[in-house]
Amino acid sequence: MNIARSPALFAMLAMLHASDVLAQRSAPRDYPIIDMHLHAMRANSFGPPPQPICMGQMTLLGWDPAQSLNPGTLTACNQPVPSAETDDQLMRRTLAILERENIIGVTSGPGLRDWRAAAPERLIPGLLTAFGNLTPDSLRALLRSGEVRVLGEITTQYRGLSPAAPELDAYWSVAEEFDVPVGIHMGSGPPGIPMIGARTYRAASGRPLHLEEVLSRHPRLRVYVMHAGYPYIDELISLLLLYPQVYVDVGVIGWATPRPAFHQYLMRLVEAGLAQRVMFGSDQMVWPEAIEVTIQAIETAEFLTPTQKRDIYYENARRFLRLDATVGAAK
Repeated sequence: MNIARSPALFAMLAMLHASDVLAQRSAPRDYPIIDMHLHAMRANSFGPPPQPICMGQMTLLGWDPAQSLNPGTLTACNQPVPSAETDDQLMRRTLAILERENIIGVTSGPGLRDWRAAAPERLIPGLLTAFGNLTPDSLRALLRSGEVRVLGEITTQYRGLSPAAPELDAYWSVAEEFDVPVGIHMGSGPPGIPMIGARTYRAASGRPLHLEEVLSRHPRLRVYVMHAGYPYIDELISLLLLYPQVYVDVGVIGWATPRPAFHQYLMRLVEAGLAQRVMFGSDQMVWPEAIEVTIQAIETAEFLTPTQKRDIYYENARRFLRLDATVGAAK
């Protein structure tokens, strides 16, 4: 049976995901989750839907350059999770999870206007951009209007640019001027991306220590490293120890990397005394269940105390975003 094209089977799998998350939860939450890395995408963002994906197994098989390479060479699994089939389905499935789990999401993407119209209280508007066609003056106008409250996800790594690239400095000046939080895509990136999609993408451009020059020139900038800069843990810890205005989110690595690898990475941050700088993020794109899988990844981290889980889910992001303590009051 083709799982991706079986709505009944998909519904059953979605319910299993939800029940598994609830079963793993250590205690009922009396606070919301702030998802620092949510996207309002189009259903066809990664090709004709539905696009199945293997949660926790985002790795590529070995490749012979004599053969063609495509996303279908991702490691196969028995229960791939299909993407939403339409824009409306993607929005509704995602918003249903936000409501069920009491989540407020920092959200960016082409569908943001429609999503905010449907659930304004659940979404904090961000800006998904690589600054390709956006001038510093245009960015200034967006921030002045209040249409954008978080500058991110910044995807300049797909252009092969590190955050310290000279052509980006004017944008960091605008962000500092408006005191707006900045979320930057950093790390090794999607498996095979330079070969199958973004020829200019460079893993080296996502090294966390590239942010050091940016912070030296813009010391008032509030930055969070998306994907926690995975897998550059040593550089990330060095950066966080030196620059207290830098936080991280665990977007994508909570559901795309194997669970033991994610837990090991997160544990390094906790053991380094940095649990109060880690924020929840799903990097939900076209697979809404990624949000619940990421929650499950936090819930099953036995080395986290209840206080540390609360910090990761809520307190750290609330502090970073300077939100009122009553935001997302318990339901």
